[in-house]
Amino acid sequence: MSFAKLGLFFLVFVVAATVLLYSQQRRLIFPAPAQYPQTAPPGFRLVHTQTDDGLRLTAFHRPAEPGKKTILFFHGNGDNLLGAIEATRGPAVNGNGLLLVEYRGYGGNPGSPGEAELYRDGDAAMRWLAAEGIAARDVIVVGNSIGSGPATEMALRHDVAALMLVSGFSSLPDVVGEAMPFVPRWLVRDRFDNAGKLARVKAPVFLMHGDADTLVKPANLTRLQGARPDATVVLVPGAGHELAYTAAAQAILVDWINKLASDSVS
Repeated sequence: MSFAKLGLFFLVFVVAATVLLYSQQRRLIFPAPAQYPQTAPPGFRLVHTQTDDGLRLTAFHRPAEPGKKTILFFHGNGDNLLGAIEATRGPAVNGNGLLLVEYRGYGGNPGSPGEAELYRDGDAAMRWLAAEGIAARDVIVVGNSIGSGPATEMALRHDVAALMLVSGFSSLPDVVGEAMPFVPRWLVRDRFDNAGKLARVKAPVFLMHGDADTLVKPANLTRLQGARPDATVVLVPGAGHELAYTAAAQAILVDWINKLASDSVS
Protein backbone atom coordinates (compact mmCIF):
# COMPACT_ATOMS: atom_id res chain seq x y z
CA MET A 1 0.00 0.00 0.00
CA SER A 2 1.40 3.42 -1.01
CA PHE A 3 1.89 6.19 1.53
CA ALA A 4 -0.89 8.16 -0.19
CA LYS A 5 -3.37 5.30 0.16
CA LEU A 6 -2.25 4.66 3.73
CA GLY A 7 -2.77 8.33 4.57
CA LEU A 8 -6.21 8.32 2.96
CA PHE A 9 -7.17 5.17 4.88
CA PHE A 10 -6.06 6.74 8.14
CA LEU A 11 -7.99 9.93 7.41
CA VAL A 12 -11.17 8.00 6.61
CA PHE A 13 -10.73 5.95 9.81
CA VAL A 14 -10.29 9.05 11.96
CA VAL A 15 -13.32 10.77 10.41
CA ALA A 16 -15.48 7.65 10.85
CA ALA A 17 -14.35 7.20 14.46
CA THR A 18 -15.02 10.89 15.19
CA VAL A 19 -18.52 10.72 13.72
CA LEU A 20 -19.27 7.52 15.68
CA LEU A 21 -17.99 8.97 18.94
CA TYR A 22 -19.93 12.20 18.49
CA SER A 23 -23.20 10.49 17.58
CA GLN A 24 -23.09 7.64 20.10
CA GLN A 25 -21.46 9.27 23.11
CA ARG A 26 -24.68 9.71 25.07
CA ARG A 27 -25.11 5.94 25.17
CA LEU A 28 -21.79 5.82 26.99
CA ILE A 29 -22.43 8.84 29.21
CA PHE A 30 -25.97 7.81 30.23
CA PRO A 31 -26.00 3.99 30.61
CA ALA A 32 -29.42 3.70 32.24
CA PRO A 33 -29.72 0.42 34.20
CA ALA A 34 -32.10 -2.10 32.66
CA GLN A 35 -33.47 -3.03 36.09
CA TYR A 36 -35.18 -0.41 38.21
CA PRO A 37 -37.74 -0.20 41.04
CA GLN A 38 -41.39 -0.29 40.00
CA THR A 39 -42.83 0.77 43.35
CA ALA A 40 -41.67 2.97 46.20
CA PRO A 41 -40.05 1.21 49.19
CA PRO A 42 -41.33 1.67 52.76
CA GLY A 43 -41.06 5.26 53.95
CA PHE A 44 -41.34 6.69 50.44
CA ARG A 45 -44.15 7.37 48.03
CA LEU A 46 -43.94 7.28 44.27
CA VAL A 47 -44.67 10.72 42.81
CA HIS A 48 -44.51 12.24 39.34
CA THR A 49 -43.02 15.49 38.12
CA GLN A 50 -43.96 17.23 34.89
CA THR A 51 -41.28 18.75 32.63
CA ASP A 52 -41.84 21.84 30.54
CA ASP A 53 -41.47 19.74 27.39
CA GLY A 54 -44.33 17.45 28.37
CA LEU A 55 -42.70 14.45 30.08
CA ARG A 56 -44.08 12.77 33.19
CA LEU A 57 -41.18 11.52 35.31
CA THR A 58 -41.03 9.33 38.40
CA ALA A 59 -39.49 10.29 41.74
CA PHE A 60 -39.47 8.98 45.30
CA HIS A 61 -40.54 11.36 48.07
CA ARG A 62 -40.11 11.13 51.82
CA PRO A 63 -41.50 14.02 53.89
CA ALA A 64 -39.27 16.02 56.21
CA GLU A 65 -39.73 16.04 59.95
CA PRO A 66 -40.75 19.44 61.39
CA GLY A 67 -37.96 21.97 61.13
CA LYS A 68 -35.84 19.85 58.79
CA LYS A 69 -34.72 20.59 55.25
CA THR A 70 -35.59 18.57 52.17
CA ILE A 71 -32.79 16.97 50.13
CA LEU A 72 -33.23 17.12 46.36
CA PHE A 73 -30.94 14.35 45.14
CA PHE A 74 -29.54 13.73 41.64
CA HIS A 75 -27.88 10.32 41.22
CA GLY A 76 -24.95 9.20 39.07
CA ASN A 77 -25.14 8.14 35.43
CA GLY A 78 -25.19 4.37 36.05
CA ASP A 79 -27.52 4.46 39.04
CA ASN A 80 -31.25 4.57 39.74
CA LEU A 81 -33.62 5.40 42.59
CA LEU A 82 -32.57 2.41 44.70
CA GLY A 83 -28.98 3.64 44.64
CA ALA A 84 -30.24 7.12 45.45
CA ILE A 85 -31.88 5.73 48.60
CA GLU A 86 -28.56 4.19 49.65
CA ALA A 87 -26.72 7.44 49.02
CA THR A 88 -29.15 9.44 51.20
CA ARG A 89 -29.81 7.02 54.07
CA GLY A 90 -27.91 9.20 56.54
CA PRO A 91 -29.92 12.37 55.89
CA ALA A 92 -33.12 10.26 55.94
CA VAL A 93 -32.36 8.90 59.42
CA ASN A 94 -31.55 12.48 60.42
CA GLY A 95 -35.16 13.43 59.65
CA ASN A 96 -34.53 15.34 56.45
CA GLY A 97 -37.06 15.10 53.66
CA LEU A 98 -36.00 13.51 50.37
CA LEU A 99 -37.02 13.98 46.78
CA LEU A 100 -35.04 11.48 44.72
CA VAL A 101 -35.13 12.47 41.06
CA GLU A 102 -35.25 9.95 38.23
CA TYR A 103 -34.07 11.23 34.87
CA ARG A 104 -35.79 10.97 31.50
CA GLY A 105 -34.74 7.75 29.79
CA TYR A 106 -34.11 6.12 33.19
CA GLY A 107 -36.39 3.96 35.31
CA GLY A 108 -38.99 3.48 32.59
CA ASN A 109 -39.34 7.23 32.04
CA PRO A 110 -39.90 8.57 28.51
CA GLY A 111 -37.38 10.71 26.67
CA SER A 112 -33.61 10.69 26.22
CA PRO A 113 -31.10 12.23 28.65
CA GLY A 114 -28.70 15.04 27.83
CA GLU A 115 -27.40 18.15 29.58
CA ALA A 116 -30.27 20.51 28.77
CA GLU A 117 -32.74 17.68 29.32
CA LEU A 118 -31.44 16.92 32.84
CA TYR A 119 -31.80 20.60 33.68
CA ARG A 120 -35.44 20.44 32.60
CA ASP A 121 -35.88 17.38 34.82
CA GLY A 122 -34.38 19.31 37.73
CA ASP A 123 -36.65 22.29 37.19
CA ALA A 124 -39.63 19.92 37.14
CA ALA A 125 -38.56 18.60 40.54
CA MET A 126 -38.25 22.13 41.93
CA ARG A 127 -41.74 22.96 40.67
CA TRP A 128 -43.10 19.80 42.30
CA LEU A 129 -41.56 20.78 45.64
CA ALA A 130 -43.00 24.29 45.36
CA ALA A 131 -46.45 22.85 44.64
CA GLU A 132 -46.09 20.80 47.83
CA GLY A 133 -45.42 23.97 49.80
CA ILE A 134 -41.66 23.37 50.14
CA ALA A 135 -39.85 26.62 49.42
CA ALA A 136 -36.51 26.65 47.61
CA ARG A 137 -34.85 28.11 50.73
CA ASP A 138 -35.73 24.85 52.53
CA VAL A 139 -34.14 22.65 49.85
CA ILE A 140 -30.59 21.31 49.93
CA VAL A 141 -29.54 20.19 46.45
CA VAL A 142 -27.20 17.20 46.35
CA GLY A 143 -25.56 15.79 43.23
CA ASN A 144 -23.47 12.63 42.97
CA SER A 145 -21.06 12.23 40.04
CA ILE A 146 -22.91 13.30 36.87
CA GLY A 147 -25.72 14.43 39.16
CA SER A 148 -23.38 17.28 40.09
CA GLY A 149 -24.37 18.83 36.76
CA PRO A 150 -28.12 19.27 37.31
CA ALA A 151 -27.53 19.93 41.03
CA THR A 152 -25.22 22.86 40.30
CA GLU A 153 -27.60 24.25 37.70
CA MET A 154 -30.55 24.06 40.10
CA ALA A 155 -28.54 25.89 42.79
CA LEU A 156 -27.72 28.55 40.20
CA ARG A 157 -31.34 28.98 39.05
CA HIS A 158 -33.07 28.74 42.42
CA ASP A 159 -32.51 30.34 45.82
CA VAL A 160 -31.82 27.03 47.61
CA ALA A 161 -30.47 26.48 51.12
CA ALA A 162 -27.23 24.80 50.03
CA LEU A 163 -25.46 22.86 47.28
CA MET A 164 -23.60 19.62 48.01
CA LEU A 165 -21.50 17.84 45.38
CA VAL A 166 -20.22 14.31 46.01
CA SER A 167 -17.60 12.98 43.58
CA GLY A 168 -18.51 15.91 41.34
CA PHE A 169 -16.54 17.11 38.34
CA SER A 170 -15.39 20.51 37.16
CA SER A 171 -16.81 19.79 33.69
CA LEU A 172 -17.59 16.72 31.62
CA PRO A 173 -14.89 17.54 29.04
CA ASP A 174 -12.39 17.59 31.93
CA VAL A 175 -13.39 14.05 32.91
CA VAL A 176 -13.26 12.77 29.33
CA GLY A 177 -9.96 14.52 28.68
CA GLU A 178 -8.32 12.93 31.72
CA ALA A 179 -9.63 9.46 30.82
CA MET A 180 -9.08 9.71 27.05
CA PRO A 181 -6.59 12.48 26.27
CA PHE A 182 -6.71 11.65 22.56
CA VAL A 183 -10.38 12.78 22.34
CA PRO A 184 -10.76 16.47 21.41
CA ARG A 185 -12.70 18.38 24.05
CA TRP A 186 -15.02 19.91 21.45
CA LEU A 187 -16.36 16.43 20.70
CA VAL A 188 -18.03 16.24 24.13
CA ARG A 189 -21.56 17.45 23.47
CA ASP A 190 -22.71 17.78 27.09
CA ARG A 191 -20.52 20.23 29.00
CA PHE A 192 -21.88 20.38 32.57
CA ASP A 193 -19.52 23.27 33.34
CA ASN A 194 -19.86 23.13 37.12
CA ALA A 195 -16.65 25.04 37.82
CA GLY A 196 -17.78 27.87 35.58
CA LYS A 197 -21.02 28.22 37.54
CA LEU A 198 -20.00 27.79 41.17
CA ALA A 199 -18.91 31.39 41.72
CA ARG A 200 -22.45 32.54 40.80
CA VAL A 201 -24.21 30.14 43.20
CA LYS A 202 -25.44 32.21 46.15
CA ALA A 203 -25.98 29.28 48.51
CA PRO A 204 -23.28 27.68 50.68
CA VAL A 205 -21.36 24.98 48.81
CA PHE A 206 -20.04 21.67 50.14
CA LEU A 207 -17.62 19.53 48.12
CA MET A 208 -16.69 15.94 48.99
CA HIS A 209 -14.42 13.62 47.03
CA GLY A 210 -12.45 10.41 47.49
CA ASP A 211 -8.68 10.65 47.06
CA ALA A 212 -8.68 7.23 45.36
CA ASP A 213 -11.32 8.10 42.76
CA THR A 214 -10.00 6.91 39.40
CA LEU A 215 -13.15 7.75 37.39
CA VAL A 216 -13.62 11.40 38.38
CA LYS A 217 -10.12 12.20 39.52
CA PRO A 218 -9.44 14.38 42.59
CA ALA A 219 -8.08 17.08 40.27
CA ASN A 220 -11.74 17.88 39.64
CA LEU A 221 -12.15 18.71 43.32
CA THR A 222 -9.14 21.03 43.11
CA ARG A 223 -10.68 22.88 40.17
CA LEU A 224 -14.06 23.13 41.87
CA GLN A 225 -12.44 24.47 45.02
CA GLY A 226 -10.54 27.00 42.94
CA ALA A 227 -13.83 28.18 41.46
CA ARG A 228 -15.43 28.45 44.91
CA PRO A 229 -12.73 29.20 47.54
CA ASP A 230 -15.27 29.59 50.37
CA ALA A 231 -16.69 26.09 49.87
CA THR A 232 -16.46 23.48 52.61
CA VAL A 233 -14.17 20.79 51.18
CA VAL A 234 -13.63 17.22 52.40
CA LEU A 235 -11.20 14.79 50.74
CA VAL A 236 -11.92 11.29 52.08
CA PRO A 237 -8.81 9.07 52.34
CA GLY A 238 -8.98 5.74 50.51
CA ALA A 239 -12.42 6.37 48.99
CA GLY A 240 -13.10 5.79 45.31
CA HIS A 241 -15.99 6.78 43.09
CA GLU A 242 -18.38 4.76 45.28
CA LEU A 243 -17.91 7.37 48.03
CA ALA A 244 -21.57 8.46 48.15
CA TYR A 245 -22.71 5.03 49.39
CA THR A 246 -20.20 4.65 52.21
CA ALA A 247 -20.86 5.08 55.92
CA ALA A 248 -18.13 7.73 56.06
CA ALA A 249 -19.87 9.84 53.43
CA GLN A 250 -23.22 9.53 55.18
CA ALA A 251 -21.74 10.71 58.48
CA ILE A 252 -19.97 13.65 56.81
CA LEU A 253 -23.13 14.71 54.97
CA VAL A 254 -25.23 14.61 58.13
CA ASP A 255 -22.65 16.55 60.13
CA TRP A 256 -22.55 19.30 57.52
CA ILE A 257 -26.34 19.45 57.21
CA ASN A 258 -26.62 19.77 60.99
CA LYS A 259 -23.96 22.49 61.04
CA LEU A 260 -25.81 24.31 58.27
CA ALA A 261 -28.98 24.21 60.33
CA SER A 262 -27.27 25.45 63.49
CA ASP A 263 -25.55 28.28 61.59
CA SER A 264 -28.89 29.42 60.15
CA VAL A 265 -30.41 29.58 63.64
CA SER A 266 -27.53 31.46 65.28
